[in-house]
Amino acid sequence: MNNISIKCLKSEKIESGAHYGQFLIDTLRPGQGITIGNQLRRVLLNDLSGVAISAVRIAGVSHEFSTIPGVREDILEILLNLKGIVLKSKTQTSEFGRLKIQGPAVVTADLIELSSNLEIVNPNHYIMTISTSNILEIEFKFEYGTGYKLASQVFLEKSENYLQLDTIFMPVQKVDFKIENVYDNSNNITERVILDIWTNGSISPNEALTSAAQITIDLFTLLVENNDTNKTSKFKLTPRSINIEPYTNIAIEELQLSVRAYNCLKKAHINTVGDLLKYSPEKLQELKNFGQKSADEVFSTLKNKLGIILK
Repeated sequence: MNNISIKCLKSEKIESGAHYGQFLIDTLRPGQGITIGNQLRRVLLNDLSGVAISAVRIAGVSHEFSTIPGVREDILEILLNLKGIVLKSKTQTSEFGRLKIQGPAVVTADLIELSSNLEIVNPNHYIMTISTSNILEIEFKFEYGTGYKLASQVFLEKSENYLQLDTIFMPVQKVDFKIENVYDNSNNITERVILDIWTNGSISPNEALTSAAQITIDLFTLLVENNDTNKTSKFKLTPRSINIEPYTNIAIEELQLSVRAYNCLKKAHINTVGDLLKYSPEKLQELKNFGQKSADEVFSTLKNKLGIILK
């Protein structure tokens, strides 16, 4: 892998503030191209963090199926438009923003009042149209995270009337790569990788590639530092301490159990996760028609969906 090089072949801004970059990784040994290409692609698409709107509170609106007098779009359309707002953040903590406007007006992203830690990449992004002289007030919650978070998987207190959004934190939209063989005068073969990266504009493709490379380096450095065979006996797997309080009021319907397990729990008047956690695994299996298979399903679902492990 001597003289390995990487250079940017293209860098351009495309519509809606998105960025595109093409990179060349050269002088690789045969077989290394697919290893490097796959690793970078997976990290770019899965492990980079970003900021997005995770919840909104609209004055006079209590659920997503409402309408606002004088506004052309319904709440679902407005929430969908809000997902298209792209932001940059200088912090990893939650932030809040506010929009207050009197119609008639066309509402775009640049009208949102933000803290100095946030910046909107696509300020002309359309949100809604107000056709009357009504005053509209909206509060926004911005979160920093990795990957995505579905609104149906977020169990928060509803007392504040925040409407949850399916939140996509991933700043990289698409990654492609191809591998080419290069022959020298002696007919020796080396490989090169041509990597194409599209981002939403919150970071540049060059920044995304640098971050992905650093994440990979940090991961393997950690593996090397922990690879002390003389100390393996000192490592213990300890269960992660999880606060189960936010989950106690979740209806068991949210767990999406099989019909048999669900019916057995309902007959025992177990209606929420809080009710379920009052039962030990032994007591749970004493329920009528609730066998080992149903118990295993419940334990697995609690662990995979909520991170709760019943001992």
